[in-house]
Amino acid sequence: MEPKDERLRTPRAAGVAGAVFALLLAAAIVLMRIAIPSGNAAGSVVEPDHRWAVRVALEILPFAGIFFLWFMGALRSHVGDAEDRFIATVFLGSGLVFVATVFGAGAAAGAVLNATQPSGFGRHFAYTLMTTYALRMAAVFVFTTSTIGQRLGVLPRPLALLGYFAGLVLLVFGSSLPWSELVFPAWALVVSVHILRTGLREPRPVRHPG
Repeated sequence: MEPKDERLRTPRAAGVAGAVFALLLAAAIVLMRIAIPSGNAAGSVVEPDHRWAVRVALEILPFAGIFFLWFMGALRSHVGDAEDRFIATVFLGSGLVFVATVFGAGAAAGAVLNATQPSGFGRHFAYTLMTTYALRMAAVFVFTTSTIGQRLGVLPRPLALLGYFAGLVLLVFGSSLPWSELVFPAWALVVSVHILRTGLREPRPVRHPG
């Protein structure tokens, strides 16, 4: 059994990591919006005066991904053996794919930014990878986290319902609604602040058949 002091520290680690991730990702998104107000990187050219915003956003993204992995790991560690294996697999897979697609989109955007003659394909690839794929994986992560929290009683019901709403917005409007990408870091920040204020409830044991 996990030592009690470790169990007590895990929620705080999740809260701190989630809050830092949310702030970093939100900062990167805002900087990208400053550089490309329309949000359509495929059809827009970054003005020289705004290239700094893209560069700073690309520098922030790796650190946001690192703190997201810490956030995800701390949550999973707290739930432990009580988690449903199927939901936990989707939770872990969606989180890892989200980080991978964000890193891929950042690398593609960086290549386009440093190219002497940026191609429309490169801009379209980076934009699609971020808005179509990364945000959809973020939606799945929000759904599974809310489901785990509700089933095991580690998160209050209103917070789980908020997660379902946020996931729906990301899933349906992620690639078409301006500024909708901020829904994910906003959700992560709300969950993290709740964890820091109240901690995570002890998960209810799950009875497995047989």
